[in-house]
Amino acid sequence: MTHARSIYITLSTLMIGMIVLLYGALAAFELHASKQQMLRNANETFARVAREAVAAVEAEFQPARVTVRLLARTSLLSGTTQAERLSRAPLMAEALRANPAVCAVYAGAHNGSFILMRRLNTPAQKLPLHAPTEAAFLIQTVNRDGLRPVGEFRFYDAALQLLEARNMPDYTFDPRGRIWATEALAAAGQQAAEAVIRTDPYRFYTNHDVGVTFASATPAKPGEAGFGGVVGMDLSLQSLTKLLDEQHITPSSQLMLTTLKGTVLAHHVPGAPIDKAAADAQAGTPHVGTDPAGTLQLTTVGDLPAPPLRAQWQRRQDNASSNADLLSTVEGREWVMQSALLPNSVGEKLSLTLAAPRDELQADALREQRIALLITAGIALLMLPLVHASAQLVSRPLKRLAQVAEAIRRFDFSTPAPKNQLILEVNQLAEAMEGMKQTLQRFLEISSALSAERDFDTLLDRLLAETISVAEANGGTLHLLSADEQSLEPAAARLHNAVAPSTDTTAGSANKPALQDWLMQRDLSASPPWRAWREGRLVSEEFSADRPDHASQYGFLFKQLQCQSLRIVALPLKNRQDEMVGTLSLCFVTSPANDKLNAAPALSAAHTAFIEALSGTAAVAIDNQLLMRARKDLLESFIQMVAGAIDAKSPYTGAHCQRVPALTKLLAQAACEASSGPYANFRLDAEEWEALHIAAWLHDCGKVTTPEYVVDKATKLETVHNRIHEVRLRFELIKRELELAHCAQLLRAHGVDAEQALQDLAPELARVDDDFAFVAQCNVGGEFMAPDKVERLNQIAQRRWTRTLDDRLGLSIEEHQRVAGQTPQALPVQEPLLADRPEHIVPRAANDLLDDNNAWGFNMHQPEHLYNRGELHNLSIRRGTLTEEERYKINDHIVQTIKMLSALPLPRHLRSVPELAGGHHEKMDGTGYPRGLKGEAMSPVARMMAIADIFEALTANDRPYKKGKRLSEALQIMAYMRKDQHIDAELFALFLRSGVYLRYAQEHLQPEQLDDIDITHYL
Repeated sequence: MTHARSIYITLSTLMIGMIVLLYGALAAFELHASKQQMLRNANETFARVAREAVAAVEAEFQPARVTVRLLARTSLLSGTTQAERLSRAPLMAEALRANPAVCAVYAGAHNGSFILMRRLNTPAQKLPLHAPTEAAFLIQTVNRDGLRPVGEFRFYDAALQLLEARNMPDYTFDPRGRIWATEALAAAGQQAAEAVIRTDPYRFYTNHDVGVTFASATPAKPGEAGFGGVVGMDLSLQSLTKLLDEQHITPSSQLMLTTLKGTVLAHHVPGAPIDKAAADAQAGTPHVGTDPAGTLQLTTVGDLPAPPLRAQWQRRQDNASSNADLLSTVEGREWVMQSALLPNSVGEKLSLTLAAPRDELQADALREQRIALLITAGIALLMLPLVHASAQLVSRPLKRLAQVAEAIRRFDFSTPAPKNQLILEVNQLAEAMEGMKQTLQRFLEISSALSAERDFDTLLDRLLAETISVAEANGGTLHLLSADEQSLEPAAARLHNAVAPSTDTTAGSANKPALQDWLMQRDLSASPPWRAWREGRLVSEEFSADRPDHASQYGFLFKQLQCQSLRIVALPLKNRQDEMVGTLSLCFVTSPANDKLNAAPALSAAHTAFIEALSGTAAVAIDNQLLMRARKDLLESFIQMVAGAIDAKSPYTGAHCQRVPALTKLLAQAACEASSGPYANFRLDAEEWEALHIAAWLHDCGKVTTPEYVVDKATKLETVHNRIHEVRLRFELIKRELELAHCAQLLRAHGVDAEQALQDLAPELARVDDDFAFVAQCNVGGEFMAPDKVERLNQIAQRRWTRTLDDRLGLSIEEHQRVAGQTPQALPVQEPLLADRPEHIVPRAANDLLDDNNAWGFNMHQPEHLYNRGELHNLSIRRGTLTEEERYKINDHIVQTIKMLSALPLPRHLRSVPELAGGHHEKMDGTGYPRGLKGEAMSPVARMMAIADIFEALTANDRPYKKGKRLSEALQIMAYMRKDQHIDAELFALFLRSGVYLRYAQEHLQPEQLDDIDITHYL
């Protein structure tokens, strides 16, 4: 299938494509031309900066070289004393004034004496020296004319008047080892006296400026060999930095002036930080480093924070003969970079490197490109109305129909179809689409209404009402198949499209109770609904009031509809399996009572097909509801079966699982009806009532996992049976052993009276009887086991009896596993009367262990063993009959309840069932189980169920182990629990004030339990 294109899109694409193609060619040419112009501008700028840099170097170096040569010819070092050297201060000051770039003038004698003068122009220069405010010059001297060097600082004003002379014992500078002195002396030896040398650039020790030193050796005095000393002058190259800073090629451009070795003399890098060591220097001064010997060093190219300059320097090093322009991308930005060597008449050549962003160099060209783009877009926009007008003339009607079809596809029926178009076929398509839209809209409205209804009876009535309305009928009935599938039973009926309740008696509304009575009384055999059911097809039949048989059978309809004749159309309702579920009947008035001549026409085939389609929707809705009702009935039966099985499992629970739901619902209903207090706004919808119902009935479903002998444990030694019988047998055995021992004694002592021997044995036998009576009393567990009783129990346990048979015979597999690690004793063996044996311990299975991060949030303390059936361990229970393990096993039923309910695939509205059912043993203060929840973490329904569970347990009168408490006793206990924050105080108050406790008591308690109470005592 070829891909169709819109006329509008096709015309627009062709026109705009031509404009874009033209603009692209112009833009490419413009971009190439602007690039060439940019490179030419960059070359011109680079050449200008290079010329100015050379000129600046020459302007600085030439005067300094001449001045040094002249000073070398003067008598600066002719003096032999400190006073004579200081007398040359005016000459040194004049040299500083004549050369602004000169930082210092100095001279060193052959014996190491030294004199230096430098300017003090700024506070930053004076502050480190603590110089006087008026100081303009500083002379630093080292006098080595005596036995040891003497250092001195002398401060002068602008008129060379001495302001302060300061002794500097630590200032012992020796010029003879400095590079400028050694190089000057070496040059003088090779070229004769008064030769001027220039050092490589370095950073001055005195003020950290970058510069070079010019020096010249002086002739020796008469009679002295060699040279008399060296004159030096420090020349700052700071003007080069200022020169580069003034070259504003672009805002982000970068420049640097370096030696061939890569030492940076000056640079212009926007945003580069000032070095800490040169904090007093001007902005732009290169970074300072210090070598291990303490000599101040200049920054190299690699240390400069300028990636483009570093990249270009590296390329220059790799290809020293290339000075060509270079376009390169550095850190995601395209740069224009250039490098060249600058001639230097006084020494080593210098290298100048420039880098500028291409986007800044071509800013004008880019701006022109944007303007051209806007012009092109403007032309395209001016042409769009022409294209639009041409395309819309043809495509507009088809587009509207496509929009209507798309809206129908989205089940949106609000978009009208276009009408009165110039094209005939478009009009026909619009009419057909409008009819399809109305039909689909009716079906969807019915489906939406039916899917939103949950109550089955309401659904049937609404289904019939919607069908009557859509089919434009005057009434209708719904019949459903009976339970035995042998007959039809009326389920819903309506006349005149009545939607009012059955008590509505307004004009035009059918009397629905009378209609239902008529349906129940009439004979369905051979009627349209009966025939539709039997024949499985649509049945349409006319009825007239003029015929006696019709009048007798349908007189009620003739009267209610006020008609002379009517037509009844009955359709079978079948589910997805093509099984009959009922019939739908519609009646249509064909002749009103006052207009017998103008009868309505017969139903058309299209109308009949439409009604059949409606019946299919009705059948599906009814079948779904029947299935849902059947599943709910099955679930309800299963729930009540489980609850009944739990109650029937043990008489100790009675009818607990059946009474707690009733009491919980009473309390929840009271909360819903409350008009004041904390539950004034509490409401439960139908789904929440269903969740409450299921949770209440299944709140103890976990008890199916609790063994009956634990729930029903009436004595301490009871397991599957009461083990007191085993203990009693042992006592009997002891008595028999005593009697046998005494008889043996009689046989040995001939002549002793047997009767007398038995009398002698009587006290011992009586003591055995008394000990057994005591053990039996302990087993009942009716009293608190005091420590003295436990002590006596342990003493009795020490009695011995003789076992002559192997106690490992006849054991189960599980019992064998518990004694597998024990060594068998040789028979016969003396054993204690009562004992806690290893085989009495039943270990807990690994799958029964609860870790701290279990999925359900349980935080109950879990005993180590599943059971401890030790005889002394059980008989020593202080209260009741349950060990810690058995009590946990009983409490474990709530854990199992939550696990079982959480494993069920509950629908969304029932997902709260595990929380509701599993929270009735939690307490408001967080001391409950299994999760230790506090009141605010529990839902109101869970708190209601807790109150219902406690009240039912206290008042139940069908437990074999206790009598049901009177009403006053039960409420007093619950009042204490309320005070201890075990139950919800507000719900307990509602439980009392609403009278829920009394309504439940009157129905489920015995008359003798209903004593008179005043609820104010418990509030």
